Amino acid sequence: MNANSVRGALSAALACVLVGGSFTANSLLGDYPYAGGLFLRYGLAFLLLLPLVGPGATAAVRGLAARQWLLLLLLAAVGMVGFNFAVLAAERTAEPAVPGVLVGCAPIVVAVLVPALAGRRPGRAALYGALLVAVGAFTVQGWGRTDAAGLAFSVCALLGEVGFAVLAVPVLRPLGPKLLSAVVCALATVESAFLGVLVDGGAWLRMPDLTEALALGWVAAVVTVIGFVCWYAGVQRIGAERATLFSGLIPVAAAATAPLVGAGAYGTAQAVGSGLVAVGVAVGAGLLDGRRGGATAGPPDPRGAGGVRSTGEAPAAARRSVDPTGVDGP
Repeated sequence: MNANSVRGALSAALACVLVGGSFTANSLLGDYPYAGGLFLRYGLAFLLLLPLVGPGATAAVRGLAARQWLLLLLLAAVGMVGFNFAVLAAERTAEPAVPGVLVGCAPIVVAVLVPALAGRRPGRAALYGALLVAVGAFTVQGWGRTDAAGLAFSVCALLGEVGFAVLAVPVLRPLGPKLLSAVVCALATVESAFLGVLVDGGAWLRMPDLTEALALGWVAAVVTVIGFVCWYAGVQRIGAERATLFSGLIPVAAAATAPLVGAGAYGTAQAVGSGLVAVGVAVGAGLLDGRRGGATAGPPDPRGAGGVRSTGEAPAAARRSVDPTGVDGP
């Protein structure tokens, strides 16, 4: 890998570790209205991102075409608000590991979908690596009890995770990681408010207590602001297929931090699963193929899907659940 690819990989890895290790804060928000919590999270994140977008942000936003705005609206609705709602709905009748395992399959879907959208065949290394990452995520989390509704909502969570990565590709180049994160947070804030009023009426938002306020502040400032910017910086540098491989780190980070809050144990299964995720990432990046040693050394192909520099490989995020055995994401 060259320096650019290494920075991209580290950015994507950091984003997924932050998401996976955020369960302590999420567990403190179990009694807070769902839509109201998302409204405050994304609204605060948007305010924190505004000073970071830099000059030219207004012109870049105004220059977006109608199709790009539609993608941004879908990204916020499907990959952020919808993803969170799907995980919450799934866990009403399914154990948290079920949506966690389904979301862990996101690298496989992205490894096939992104090349298809670009008119090319999926790379073997990316596909094999994605399979190993998915198996590793399953090994870390295991499977749980569910019914048809829980399984259906878990599939919706998978689609939301895939959407968080894929829908951003065509708008990442004109906006960049910081401005893209700010725009989708603004849109998700509005969508969360609409969902809250529609579902909960006047009870959709209330003043958080001190503990809830601190938890919301952490999730907004660290998981959303830092996590989103790092994630999209990684996608920009190494492509969606490679970046999505690192989503396997979400359950790994969750399992590693669970003992810290007394919500689980890190045993043999978690260690084996973590190893499989690591091997999957290495395979997907071409690090274990000596004949392709230069495959990752060059810069990503600027003709990748959606016009974003992509090497043909790549929450993406994970889960937004309060249970450390699941996954946590955007």
